[in-house]
Amino acid sequence: MVYMKMSKEKQLLIELIFEEKAIEFGHFILSSGKESNYYINIKKLITNPKALRLIASLMKIKIDEFALEYDKIAGPELGAVPIAVSLALVTDKPLLIVRKKKKEYGTGRQIEGEVKKGERVLLVEDVTTTGGSVLRAAKALEEEGAKIVGIMVVVDREEGAKEALGKEGYTLIPLVTVGDLFKYREKRE
Repeated sequence: MVYMKMSKEKQLLIELIFEEKAIEFGHFILSSGKESNYYINIKKLITNPKALRLIASLMKIKIDEFALEYDKIAGPELGAVPIAVSLALVTDKPLLIVRKKKKEYGTGRQIEGEVKKGERVLLVEDVTTTGGSVLRAAKALEEEGAKIVGIMVVVDREEGAKEALGKEGYTLIPLVTVGDLFKYREKRE
């Protein structure tokens, strides 16, 4: 196995996750229904403009690294919306917001922003565990005619999301994994 040096941007993101207490230890029930002895709350992190700029910068680096070609950026509500907005500002790409379910009033839409058939969409998320919520967002976008070119996440908990999304034909690109966070925590102790 080849050891790759961590970029200073990734190292800074990991440090910010701990500084902003976006990772907590204890007993938690996750949105997937699973129990965990730690919880990653990226919403604590993304209220910090410095962290949002860093996340958008790291995502732009990954976009270039993977040579992703896309027309729009999408983020499921709620946690991914600030991330998608900050990336849209950095890349000057239009934004789509995916609701958890269709509105029960007004237009009844699930996606805010216009999706044209065949448009390439980069989907961003705050945290993935099993991949269920981001998979629902990807499917909603595809129902509107979008083509998902990649799914980028701030933190992957490494609990099956990459594999589940891969089985559906999607590529998950994490900025940080829970393994990275635990290695950092061990070094600090």
